[in-house]
Amino acid sequence: MPKRKEKLSNKLDQAFFLRNDVVLIAKELLGKVLVTNLNGLLTKGIIIETEAYCGRNDKASHANDGLRTKRTEIMYAKGGRAYVYLCYGIHHLFNIVTNRKDNADAVLIRALEPIGGEEIMRQRSKSPKLTNGPGILSKAMGISMSQNGLDLIENDIWIEDGLSVEDNQIVSAKRVGVEYAAEDASLPWRFYMKDNKYVSKK
Repeated sequence: MPKRKEKLSNKLDQAFFLRNDVVLIAKELLGKVLVTNLNGLLTKGIIIETEAYCGRNDKASHANDGLRTKRTEIMYAKGGRAYVYLCYGIHHLFNIVTNRKDNADAVLIRALEPIGGEEIMRQRSKSPKLTNGPGILSKAMGISMSQNGLDLIENDIWIEDGLSVEDNQIVSAKRVGVEYAAEDASLPWRFYMKDNKYVSKK
């Protein structure tokens, strides 16, 4: 099992997100803690599943080959902001923009293990499956389009340090739902913590 570090109150600074390797960041986000404090309601979950998307050369990315639209414009901000988009007109998916300005890299947070505010999550999601998928975790954590573009360093959603996760505790796999991305659909850019019951898809 991953080892919990002594402190869970250390907010990640922007330097963590400004690095230029989105795949490495997606992997290193495992074990970190996503926190929301919205309208005085505090919820926390350990990040246990992520996917990396590279804006410059990744056919699965919304910003592939420099595509800029009203939806993707926030991806071109400097790292450390939220990119939230609506999937199938129903699910809000929460991503973290990474890298320097104008690179459009992002990490999708696919699953969390709840560690705080579970009752609040249940009231929001109205489902026993609180955080084992990108849409349902956003609902449980109170994340919606109103947080799109939010600075994750100085606002009511942030990332804290958490568990120390060793390489042998991490599984890499193909990303989910990107079959349209030709050869890039096979990139092993999905990472999850081995044997965790909150993983969205084994």
